[in-house]
Formats: sequence, structure tokens, C-alpha cells
Amino acid sequence: MQPKPHIVHLPVYQPGKPIEDVKRELGLDEVIKLASNENPYGSSPKVLQAIQQEFANISVYPDGSAVALTQALAKRTGLKEEQFIYGCGSDEIIALITRAFLLPGEESIMADQTFSVYKSNVEIEGAVAVEVPLRDGVHDLDAMLSHINDRTKIIWICNPNNPTGTIVPEAELIAFLNQVPKHIMVVLDEAYAEFVIDRSYPDGIRLLSAYENLVVLRTFSKIYGLASLRIGYGMGAESTIRLINQVREPFNTSRVAQAAAIAALEDQEFVQECRDRNAEGRAYLQNELKRLGLESFPAHGNFIMLDVRRPSSEVFQELLRKGVIIRAGHHKYPTYIRVSVGSQPQNELFIRALEQVLGAEAAKVRL
Repeated sequence: MQPKPHIVHLPVYQPGKPIEDVKRELGLDEVIKLASNENPYGSSPKVLQAIQQEFANISVYPDGSAVALTQALAKRTGLKEEQFIYGCGSDEIIALITRAFLLPGEESIMADQTFSVYKSNVEIEGAVAVEVPLRDGVHDLDAMLSHINDRTKIIWICNPNNPTGTIVPEAELIAFLNQVPKHIMVVLDEAYAEFVIDRSYPDGIRLLSAYENLVVLRTFSKIYGLASLRIGYGMGAESTIRLINQVREPFNTSRVAQAAAIAALEDQEFVQECRDRNAEGRAYLQNELKRLGLESFPAHGNFIMLDVRRPSSEVFQELLRKGVIIRAGHHKYPTYIRVSVGSQPQNELFIRALEQVLGAEAAKVRL
């Protein structure tokens, strides 16, 4: 069995370690997971009602075009119904974009520390991932522009960036888009957009009317709390979305996921509550990290990336033994860990565990 030669080096995506595995392996009764940027407050009660109602239709194929969800999103965003596409999470839409547009040898520009799925899908298509170093944890848009050549096909911008949590402000993004040739696609991944409270943050949806080469990604996995249902969406020019739809598998989102997404959209009070509580938790963590003398990137999503000044894999294991699962292994930042903003009890537990792990070193820095 001979695979495509350009995929043999690709790493297998490693999700956050499951809670039950940690309990079993380490004999722990209490474990918290702050590794996958999930919503600690779950989903809207309206979502649970919609899911229960949909159980009666479990034997019926879903609407392959997600018409009802499209109508709800079109009403909310002001976009045309033909401007939407759905996927098994926004991850699948990333794969569909590369499948539809990239040929072997063509190039795709991205940050050197960002969502890993961009690079893996580019390379699956035999294209070349051009990685541009972040500048202080932020996309270096000028450097990305300098890498454009006649082989460039797609540019990826994760805003807020995963894992650093930083944002590209609106003025800088617009200046960048004005300089990108119109035949090059720019994919703006806004998976964490709903958590941002900084007024300089751009709303990619509003920019779609001005830039036909722009595609914006959103997801129901994060603030809406539908991570297990795997449903995300993309928006762009009608002609672009039509081309991506041509390579989409039929029925790629379930009836339950579509119904849950509609219900989640209807409960914006829940979304606002989650946004507010996340902002409070994020501020608490940032203040505590400052107290411990630890540096972190400016955080705008529901996670923080911080420098523990030790190999992150060591800190990961030590926190794991204390029942706290975080994210480590960021190849460009070997001493950094990423922690999700949890509920307040979870945040306090993390800080206590981190202080114990760092021990005398943290106390020494504070002095």
C-alpha cells in the first residue's frame, strides 16, 4: 500500500487529552480540561430542546443545503443565502477550500504558529505551505505580503490567532486586503470572534461586500457550545461558495447539528452571558499570571498562551498529575502553554496548580 509521497510526513492531529483517560491513568477523582477552548457553560437550554425534538427524525437524511439554518444566518448577517457553506466544523471547510482551489506546487501563505489544519490540508493537496513568522505573537501582514508571488493561491489569517490569542486590528486588516491581488483568496478564520470585546477588532462579515476574494469562517463549536455536534460555516462571494460546494460531500452536517445551530442563534442572551463571563475569567487569569511574574500574549479569545520559562512538555505533565489538562507542544514557542478560560472555580484551580508546579521559581521571580 503506497500512499501519496507528500503526506507521509504529516503529523496526526492530537486533540486535547480526554478527562476519563487522565482519571484512569493517574488514579484521579477530579480532573478539569482546559485544553480545547470549549465553552465551560455548555450550550443554550434552547439547544437541548431542539435536539430532543429532532430525535423523532433521526432516521431521515438531513437537508443537504441546510436551508433553514441558511435563512437564519442570512437574516442575522444580511448576506444572501447563496453566500453560505457548511461543514463538519469549520475544519472541513478548510479542507474543502484546499480541495477546490489548490494544485500541486502552488503556494499558500500562513503564520508559522497558527491553526495546524491550514498547513496539513495545503500539503495534502501537494501544494506548498509558506510559513511566515509571527511578530510578537501577531500575524506579520507586511511580511506575508512580501511572500506573494505568481504561485500564491490562498492566504490564511486566524483572527484571533490560535494559539496565541492575538488579533489583527481592523485598520491593519483593511490595508492588507487592499494590497492583496484580487485573484488570491484570503481566508479569515474567525472561530473565536464572538469572544472579542476589543473595539479595534474587525467584523469579517462586514468586509465581504468590499472584497470578493475574501472568505470568512465561523463555528458553532466555541461560544455556542456545540463542539460535539461538529458544525461550522463559511461565507464569501456567491461564485466562490458555489465552487467550494462542488467538492462538498452530500449530507455533511447532521439534522441534529442544524437544528441545534438554529436554536443557538436564537439565544443571543446566552451568547452575551458567555462573552461577559469569559471576559471576567480572562481578566482574572491575566492578573494572576502577572502576579506570578509570567508573561503572556494579549488574549482576545477564550484562551491564553503564556511563557512558563521551562519546557512546556514538563509543565504539561506536572499539571496533568494535579488533574489539570492544558495544551503544550507549540513548536515555535517551546516554553509556552495554552490554557482555556474555564469557569471561575476551574480558573482558580489552574492557578493554584500552576503556582505549585512552578514553586520556588515563581516565588523567586515575584521577589
